Amino acid sequence: MSASHQVRFEPDEIRTDEPTRSARLKWVIVVDEALPPGRAVNAAVCVAAATSVSVGGLLGPDAKDADGAVHPGLPWAGCAVLSAPAERLAALRERAAGSLGVYVADMPVAAQATRVYDDYRQRVEETGGADLAYHAVSLVGPRNRIDKLVHRLPLLP
Repeated sequence: MSASHQVRFEPDEIRTDEPTRSARLKWVIVVDEALPPGRAVNAAVCVAAATSVSVGGLLGPDAKDADGAVHPGLPWAGCAVLSAPAERLAALRERAAGSLGVYVADMPVAAQATRVYDDYRQRVEETGGADLAYHAVSLVGPRNRIDKLVHRLPLLP
C-alpha cells in the first residue's frame, strides 16, 4: 500500500473508552490452519509486528500499574486471529490488496524456511507473486470490508 493511501486511525478516532466494535477500522490476522502451534504463533506475531509499525494509531497509550511500572500500549481496537486453509490465504491476500483502504502485511512461507533475512528476501524476489504461498496475512481496514473478506473464517483454535 502506498503512502498516499496509508491506513490509519486519525487522532479523534482513537476512543479507548468505547468497545472495540465501535472502531472504524478492524484488524484481523489469518493464519494457515495446518501450521503447528509454535509456527502459527510465530507467523501471527511477525505480521502483527509489521502491522503495528505501519498503521498509525493502532496502539493505545501505555498503562501504568498501581506501583508505577509502565506497561506498553496494546492494540486498543483489538485484533482477531482467525484460521484458514493455506490455499485460501493467497486468494485472501490478493483480494485484500485490491480493496481500497485495506492495509495488508503477509508472511510468505519462505520466511520460516530460512534463517538469514537476506536469504528470505532473495527467495521472495525470485518467486512470482502468483506463486507465493503464505503462512499468515494481517489486514486492517474499514470494518465492513474486512468482514466481507474474512466472512465465516473461524478463530484460530
